[in-house]
Amino acid sequence: MRIAILGTRGIPARYGGFETFAEELSTRLVERGHHVTVYCRERHTEKSYRGVSLVYLPTWRHKYFDTLAHTFISTLHLIFHRVDVALYCNAANAIFTFWPRLVGIPVALNVDGLERKRKKWNRLARTWYLISERLATFCPNATISDARKIAEYYLERYGKRSEFIPYGAEVGALPETDILGKLGLTPGEYFLYVSRMEPENNALLVRESFEQVATSLQLALIGDAPYAEEYIQRVRTTTDPRIVMPGAIYGRGYHELLSHCYAYIHATEVGGTHPALIEAMGRGALVLYLNTPENAEVAGDAGIPFEARELAGKLAGLVEMPPQERAEWGRRAMARVTERYSWDAVTGQYEALLLRLH
Repeated sequence: MRIAILGTRGIPARYGGFETFAEELSTRLVERGHHVTVYCRERHTEKSYRGVSLVYLPTWRHKYFDTLAHTFISTLHLIFHRVDVALYCNAANAIFTFWPRLVGIPVALNVDGLERKRKKWNRLARTWYLISERLATFCPNATISDARKIAEYYLERYGKRSEFIPYGAEVGALPETDILGKLGLTPGEYFLYVSRMEPENNALLVRESFEQVATSLQLALIGDAPYAEEYIQRVRTTTDPRIVMPGAIYGRGYHELLSHCYAYIHATEVGGTHPALIEAMGRGALVLYLNTPENAEVAGDAGIPFEARELAGKLAGLVEMPPQERAEWGRRAMARVTERYSWDAVTGQYEALLLRLH
């Protein structure tokens, strides 16, 4: 098949979950013999990446219009450069998914989580996401939910059955520790938090909770975000020498950090299946997660839940956990990812869906 992926910032992944998803899925589909094109906002030197064709198109660099502007332009390009099937990401783009159908290109849409609940959006943006939820039930040929809780939401609210296909992750810790040395971290001696630095991801909560814990362990806060300068500045305002905040780290360095942390803290409260949570579990990290239905669905009995008000106490408890117990949590996490979140299995599900639409 000739497949196009639209609605992300592009690949190689240098931002968040959708970009990681686009990279992992597209490269695996290419390995299976398909021709895949990914539409990109962020320009790199390559015209292709690991066999995937890259199309760079302009956008409007604005908090509220960046995604919509680029997907609009990408859709126009798609209509005049036909493929067999298109995969859109982000419910906000639902309005564009009907356009390729008018010229005979079937479309699937991955809606992600309930984006309208994010604190960064104003009333107009939240209204757009609410409208887009409804559009997502009939504009594309198929609607995809990455979490069962999101699938249940669309069924209960809109009477729409969606295809449940989760994100995936690699399994096994990396032996390398190059990035740790650069950041002044010691293997097994730091808590790790990785996310876009936006309010609903609670980086400030994690930092303030850690500051209350008497421990020689460090805290590595990894991440960045466009249009969130004020919040990021609040997160960075600390005098605690145990805290390291180098910004965003991608690729192998990111996976080295996951592989060697004392424990991984997942504090995101909005969204569906979060790739970082699955990836931390896949690398064998002891996972402490904010107790939301979506996070609990992923972690199950292989992670430790917490409520926001009790995070400091939970961290203090983890400091006292025996090494063998911590290792057992890691083994349980890897086993869960192997069973439920294999990238090969995820790719197979997408391939089957796209073939059916084609």
